[in-house]
Amino acid sequence: MTDNPEQVRRSVRRWLWIFIVCLVLSGLTAFPLEAETRWLADLLGGGPVAEWFPALADRAAHVHDALAETNARYPFLAYGTDWLAFAHLVIAVAFWGPLRDPVRNVWVIRWAVIACAGVIPLALICGPLRGIPLYWRFIDMSFGVVGVVPLLIVLRGIRRLEWAQAVRTRPMDLTA
Repeated sequence: MTDNPEQVRRSVRRWLWIFIVCLVLSGLTAFPLEAETRWLADLLGGGPVAEWFPALADRAAHVHDALAETNARYPFLAYGTDWLAFAHLVIAVAFWGPLRDPVRNVWVIRWAVIACAGVIPLALICGPLRGIPLYWRFIDMSFGVVGVVPLLIVLRGIRRLEWAQAVRTRPMDLTA
């Protein structure tokens, strides 16, 4: 990253947009879960993946069957994942402040870093309670690990912007 504040600001915004787009996509994919799991089960169920990773292919089919059966008998339960999707979209909106003024709204980025860290204990505690296989918990935890990367880059950029603002607003020492 450069020391030019305008280039740093553009970089911070670029990384924020990447994070926002990923949040929105993650939220939107929580709506059509039955169709998505059917596509995944079909993709993993045939060909070399099923031969190399039969447990993964079986799990995908099992998850799809569970969703399809649940949606057929108890469609109101899918309302919970609708709210999950909505939460992702609302969280994405929270990044509007850092896009406009990253220095003043650095707290949003710090909060998001904490949220990414919170994914790990949630997966480790709730995963076994819900019968989620260990390998899938690692996939879930990877969202927090991968998600924190752009946020840490943004925090580094914000520190540079804070430093640049401090240098610009510091009173000159005329006695030197």
